[in-house]
Amino acid sequence: MQETHDEVFSEIDCLKCANCCKTTGPLFTEKDIERIAKHLKMKPADFEKKFLRVDEDHDKVLQNLPCWFLNPDNTCSIYEVRPKACREFPHTDRKKIYQINHLTIQNTLVCPAAFEFVERIQQRIDRK
Repeated sequence: MQETHDEVFSEIDCLKCANCCKTTGPLFTEKDIERIAKHLKMKPADFEKKFLRVDEDHDKVLQNLPCWFLNPDNTCSIYEVRPKACREFPHTDRKKIYQINHLTIQNTLVCPAAFEFVERIQQRIDRK
C-alpha cells in the first residue's frame, strides 16, 4: 500500500488540482483551531466565528467552500499550520487503510490521486 501511495504521489501534482480544497471541507480539531488562530494572531473563538460552523455530525467545518485559505495558484496560505485532516488527505498512506476503505472510495470522487491509488491496487489484485 505504501509503495503504491508513494508511486502515485511522485506522479501527481496536487497543486494542479486542489479539488479537495475547492469541494471538501476538513474537520477542525481543537488543536487545529488553536494552532491556526495563533498563526493568524486571532483568538480561537474569533477564528471559529469567522471561518467555521458546526455541521450535522457536530463537527467543526468551514462555513463555505472553496477553503478560505486556498490561494489563486492552488497553494495554501496556512500550509505550515493547516488542519490535521488536510495534512493527511487523501489518507492513502495510512498503516491500517483497510479500516477506512469506505472513505478511500469516497475520496476517489474528489481526488485524482486517490482514484489512481485505488486503480493501481485493483490492478495488483487482478494480477494475482
